[in-house]
Amino acid sequence: MMSRVQKGMVAGAAATVIVSLMEAINVLFLQWFAPFPLIVSNILGLGRNMPAGWAIHVAVGVLVLGPLFGILCPKLPTDTPETKGILFSVVAFVALMVVMMVVGDNGVFGTNFGTIGWLLVTNAVFGIVMGNVYARLVARDKHAPSVAGGAAAS
Repeated sequence: MMSRVQKGMVAGAAATVIVSLMEAINVLFLQWFAPFPLIVSNILGLGRNMPAGWAIHVAVGVLVLGPLFGILCPKLPTDTPETKGILFSVVAFVALMVVMMVVGDNGVFGTNFGTIGWLLVTNAVFGIVMGNVYARLVARDKHAPSVAGGAAAS
């Protein structure tokens, strides 16, 4: 049995993989929006260091957002795991926008409102995937026989 934090990390990893695939399609083929890893590296003062942006993107998704969702999921005020994930990820999106306003990344806020929309969509997808995977892990633990007789995490 996994703890809620561990389930959140697994769910965050799955969601990060899906969103990273979406972003890779944008970077390699579409090139419609500013790449999120580039935005991250600019915010952190790393210039146009795309590999560092990718690494930070993955680390935050798996090591920060996933575990935080695992802790907060039972307390979020919606009914389904997917809507809990969307709510969580939209709040994370708003926090990202506030950080970008404070740091002043004009590449996003200048004239490219499409990038802001893209970030909102990818955050919503992140939340849907994370909520779904987390719920499946919780359901799996509830149906698994308990060795120590402890209660399953929800």
